[in-house]
Amino acid sequence: MRGRSDGSQKKRLVASICVVTIFLGFLYVYGGSIFGSQNSGSSALEYGSKSLKRLGSSYLGADDDTDGKQDESSSSFGQGDGGDNIVPKSFPVCDDRHSELIPCLDRHLIYQLRMKLDLSVMEHYERHCPPAERRYNCLIPPPSGYKIPIKWPQAEMRCEKIVFPGGGTHFHYGADKYIAAMANMLNFSNDSLNNEGRLRTVFDVGCGVASFGGYLLSSDIIAMSLAPNDVHQNQIQFALERGIPAYLGVLGTKRLPYPSRSFELAHCSRCRIDWLQRDGILLLELDRLLRPGGYFAYSSPEAYAQDEEDLRIWREMSDLVGQPGTRPPLCQSDDDPDAVWGVNMEACITPYSDHDNRAKGSGLAPWPARLTTPPPRLADFGYSNDMFEKDTELWQRRVDKYWNLLSAKITSNTVRNIMDMKANMGSFAAALRDKDVWVMNVVPQDGLNTLKLIYDRGLIGTTHDWCEAFSTYPRTYDLLHAWTVFSDLEKKDCSLEDLLIEMDRILRPSGFIIIRDKQPVIDFVKKYLTALHWEAVATADSSSDSVQDGDEVVFIIQKKLWLTSESFRDSE
Repeated sequence: MRGRSDGSQKKRLVASICVVTIFLGFLYVYGGSIFGSQNSGSSALEYGSKSLKRLGSSYLGADDDTDGKQDESSSSFGQGDGGDNIVPKSFPVCDDRHSELIPCLDRHLIYQLRMKLDLSVMEHYERHCPPAERRYNCLIPPPSGYKIPIKWPQAEMRCEKIVFPGGGTHFHYGADKYIAAMANMLNFSNDSLNNEGRLRTVFDVGCGVASFGGYLLSSDIIAMSLAPNDVHQNQIQFALERGIPAYLGVLGTKRLPYPSRSFELAHCSRCRIDWLQRDGILLLELDRLLRPGGYFAYSSPEAYAQDEEDLRIWREMSDLVGQPGTRPPLCQSDDDPDAVWGVNMEACITPYSDHDNRAKGSGLAPWPARLTTPPPRLADFGYSNDMFEKDTELWQRRVDKYWNLLSAKITSNTVRNIMDMKANMGSFAAALRDKDVWVMNVVPQDGLNTLKLIYDRGLIGTTHDWCEAFSTYPRTYDLLHAWTVFSDLEKKDCSLEDLLIEMDRILRPSGFIIIRDKQPVIDFVKKYLTALHWEAVATADSSSDSVQDGDEVVFIIQKKLWLTSESFRDSE
């Protein structure tokens, strides 16, 4: 009896194993939620653009008809690539722990690659991008419990459950009183810091949660608020969630990505920066950025006002830039003060241009006339005033058409944070002057360095290389505008798929992308809509707008909100 019983048990065991094996195989083949939710993390750790695979139902919001096939020609586009043969592709979803990933400011990458960086000069907070084989070619998932941010202007003072006081975290009596006191010290009329439109662009270094910059907006002043991705994590993310302009960066060894003579005021409150280190190189970088007659406001708590050591430091800082040409020296005549991408700082004083010397200042019109007045530095590019005015008019017509195409999808407060990925002279941003928005104007580092024209118009922006990830947190912009960005990138040895993934990382769920490019580019992007959880909103042929439009097509996309299984459970 015992022997016969063992045999039947073995048969039942074998049968059970077969059933379980078949069941598990079925789940694996069809991408069931069990394997999908567990494998999404491991697949996110695979590197390289070839690690593309379907994750099944490990995320919610995936289209059921995605078949995961890969079109071998999808990484480029040509004139013969039509839109009828659209082949969907799938991207893996990054592990939930990468929900706040900033690829070029990832300290884990620094440790993994064992980079030898000088921590004393903040090199570990500067940009260090992963090589192609170590890029996370996956979609960044929203964090657990993610919700669409509060709309502007309520978001300025409130972010989810955090209510920001009038002074943020730096100003005990309120940022408004602090700003008025600063204007009073400078003898500006009505204690208004904008000085009747003559003070427009501000650089706020070590900005905290950017309350200073936020309060300046009501005075028609726009600030570039800068802070590193350091131990005070997510300060810049808070600022951007509140709808306040901000950028991740640090005063380290490289020039900041802004042209010379860009700001009327540099501000530092409790920023704990050693301005005298390395022969005052950081203070001299601020000097490069300030316009003739610009101000540097350096504030600290009242308790330090009479401290002898602090007074000594302030005197030395004043002396450092008070005697140009002696100590420190003037920069070399062949030094381009507007070359910033990957350029090391120099401990020298940037001389004024011939125009600044003749005009005894920047020669800029006060705001808001500054926005549409041809700036003096147009001549640096051989541009005429007529070219500038026509460009402004052209983009006004284009933006009006964009908003008509978006009218069914947006209201007055739908969009706040906008990025123009190829800003040229900033006319796209200028056309939005009547909207309650701000624009990060990006000028590609390998093209005409027109960023100084953008600052001369009273706008802000940065230099960037779109072969790399942008210095911002995921989900921080409501609208991206890409004018011929894909066509330009195809001419370089860069991945167009990586650009799509980066745009998805930057864009908030329910946000929009406006692509203005040639038809083959539009056809190329359409192949990825399903895999990226994007949906087409509108397409328009722009050839009727202007001769300058040529064969450009406008394609508007909206990003859908999707959650991983774990995030969905946490949000319930």
